[in-house]
Amino acid sequence: MSGVDTRTVDDDEAGMRLDRWFRSHFPALAHGQLQKLLRKGQIRLDGSRAKASDRLEAGQSIRVPPLGEGAPRSRQRTASAKSRVSDADRDMLLGCILHRDDAVIVLNKPPGLAVQGGSGTSRHVDGMLDALVSAKGERPRLVHRLDKDTSGVLILAATAKSARFLTSAFRTKDVRKLYWALVSGVPEPLTGRIDLALSKSRVADRSSGREQMIPDLEDGKRATTLYAVQEHASRTLAWVAMEPLTGRTHQLRVHMAELGTPIIGDGKYGGELAFPEIAGIEMSLHLHAVATRFPHPGGGNLTVTAELPPHMLKSWKAFGFQASDHSYFDEWWAT
Repeated sequence: MSGVDTRTVDDDEAGMRLDRWFRSHFPALAHGQLQKLLRKGQIRLDGSRAKASDRLEAGQSIRVPPLGEGAPRSRQRTASAKSRVSDADRDMLLGCILHRDDAVIVLNKPPGLAVQGGSGTSRHVDGMLDALVSAKGERPRLVHRLDKDTSGVLILAATAKSARFLTSAFRTKDVRKLYWALVSGVPEPLTGRIDLALSKSRVADRSSGREQMIPDLEDGKRATTLYAVQEHASRTLAWVAMEPLTGRTHQLRVHMAELGTPIIGDGKYGGELAFPEIAGIEMSLHLHAVATRFPHPGGGNLTVTAELPPHMLKSWKAFGFQASDHSYFDEWWAT
């Protein structure tokens, strides 16, 4: 980019912080560089000096100084951005779409695919979202996460405006999420509510240095899960439905392990119990975000369900578990 540019705030960007606007339009611009430009008054909002925390209004003008070649406009990079996503990943991501409209995209995330990048993780959903850029040049935004090995419903915001709406919905607990899991043993009682506060600990996983969540009744954050056993095979395995009422990291995995019935394939929290020697099942994590109901930015509630991944379908068939029809979910949301 060369010279000074003046941009106008779109209607769907109203209420966005100025620093987030720059992050959306100029993702290569470092935070420190943005702060320096603001301090020097080179970035202006309707002609006045601006702060990173300023909230934008539709129609306002933003003075954008020369940023160098390292910070191209995001809305002018659609073609090149799409080219950075392989054909295989683009096809995979498009095949995962459960619902798509002008405000919301919902995916059935496969197990083993991270949602965001991190140490040693180069392939992830966030890195593929350029394949879903809209005709207007807007890139979808993540509004929540799933663990890498957890499959199922993942909600994306198609616009900045819907991202703010959905983020608020998650914060105010207006989003309901239902998970299915195959666990080792049968939880007692068969239905219940787990209230067990959790906190992070590095000590719990000395071998890798990674954080684990541990029960912490004194200093932990509140974590609550509703659960109900759907079917079980003798006393060996059980299909359990779970609804987290809070959103702590690994909450469902820790809560099931603390009941003495860890999720199959969960070596992090279940130990040997999570890997019983049973024919007919794979020892991958059996945890799936099967359905969600959430307020749609355009009004009303949207319910989306996601089919089980292949390894869980195989287990369901091996034990004769019958995947429920849509009325099951309607009944669950009614409770």
